[in-house]
Amino acid sequence: MHVVIMGCGRVGAALALALERLGHDVAVIDQSLQAFRRLGADFHGQQVRGVGFDRQVLIEAGIERAGAFAAVSNGDNSNIISARVARETFGVTQVVARIYDHKRAAVYERLGIPTVATVPWTTDRFLRILLLDNEPVPWRDPSGTVAVVQLPLHEGWAGYLVGDLEEHLGARVAFIVRFGTGVLPHHDTVVQADDQVYAAAVSGTVTDVVTAAATAPPTTS
Repeated sequence: MHVVIMGCGRVGAALALALERLGHDVAVIDQSLQAFRRLGADFHGQQVRGVGFDRQVLIEAGIERAGAFAAVSNGDNSNIISARVARETFGVTQVVARIYDHKRAAVYERLGIPTVATVPWTTDRFLRILLLDNEPVPWRDPSGTVAVVQLPLHEGWAGYLVGDLEEHLGARVAFIVRFGTGVLPHHDTVVQADDQVYAAAVSGTVTDVVTAAATAPPTTS
């Protein structure tokens, strides 16, 4: 597949090299010739100097035959404009834009442009590494706003209602894997021993939710 990347910063260069290692044909766009140095001498893809939302620059980069487009420059506006041009003008179906302002991400999602909001992702990643031995997040929505994580549930929660657990976590129990089968729980579903519980949480709260799940249920008087 031919992939066009707008932005040759550290993320853009790493993405270009990774895609090329996977056998894809890659073109990278950046305004700075110095930026292309990040690609190294072993990069065999196309290097196009220019603005990523300029039609002629995109055409030079092969946008008309591209199967995917990634906008990963350091400017939110440039990323979303170039992503929209790739999608709406050239009909590229697989498009993604990096966004620093997570509040804008929801707006861009409504425009049909998947986004990666870097600040929430990075915050949760650092917190998990520092505090929880890099607990994995299996799924996150494209804007980076909501994550679904498997909970290291304390054994004391067996016999409690899902509603009680949700109130304790401040998050929604998305589903439970019980005896190898997925279950969509209700508020009054009883948590059983050996349940694998997955919760949906807002980015920035994932570490708090995981920590709360690992603690015993609060005692009642």
